[in-house]
Amino acid sequence: MIASANHPSALPPRAGLGLKPEHCEIILATRPDVGFFEVHAENYMGDGGAPHRTLEAITALYPLSLHGVGLSIGAAHGLDKAHLKRLRSLIDRYRPQSFSEHLAWSTHETGFLNDLLPLPYTQETLARVIAHVEETQQFLGRQLLLENPSTYVLFADSTIDEVDFLTAIAERTGCGLLLDVNNVMVSAVNHRLDPIIYIDRFPVCCVGEIHLAGYDETIDSAGDRLLIDAHGTAVKNDVLELYQHALVRSGPVPTLIEWDNDVPDFGTLQAEAIRADRMLATAARQRNASQAA
Repeated sequence: MIASANHPSALPPRAGLGLKPEHCEIILATRPDVGFFEVHAENYMGDGGAPHRTLEAITALYPLSLHGVGLSIGAAHGLDKAHLKRLRSLIDRYRPQSFSEHLAWSTHETGFLNDLLPLPYTQETLARVIAHVEETQQFLGRQLLLENPSTYVLFADSTIDEVDFLTAIAERTGCGLLLDVNNVMVSAVNHRLDPIIYIDRFPVCCVGEIHLAGYDETIDSAGDRLLIDAHGTAVKNDVLELYQHALVRSGPVPTLIEWDNDVPDFGTLQAEAIRADRMLATAARQRNASQAA
């Protein structure tokens, strides 16, 4: 039986942070007011040791979101059963309140590619991803949140719009969605699309978590803007504006600040979470006022 609810996530509608080893000591010592912490599943697939002792201490104090980066949901071959078993063991151990993965592929035959690679949006790909999501949810015994990608190329043979593709997966599998607002901005700028229209068409009723991050910017060979999903800076203002627009549609949703490269001191990270918490509180007030009117 797959664990699910009317809302795809049981996390509080607060802002959370990615848990970094260099910050664990200060977190345990000061117990800062943070909504939740998120870790990458693959970093905790060993059986024991200091990482697990620390994570056990953190999860005794805070809700946990588990984010996978290596399942390769879109791979042409079957899912890695050993990887699924390790995921199940980790989920059984920590009982995270949210588990998510990427709409991407990163494996080929027996090889693993250290990247999240894009997919062509075709009926064949859709059927494969649906089968893999269903298999994952059945094996783990719980709902999966599937994240929209950041992309830098479009496939000539794609026949399905990305939002329609994600909507179909959610409708046919019962999975939830993770709306990465930074990914929306990166892909929209790179492909000359309107990020507002993307958000307006996104099935927010399925969204169990939102991600925010910073991007890098350069110029491509044609002299146009090229955004890179770098996770190495504070969230940019245009992403925050898009996030605010998303919250108008969705209402408050648990929101993670992703900062995985050039990681700053904990105070800088917490300031990002505080800013997102304020936006969530505003969204809650607006939603309550609208319902009362």
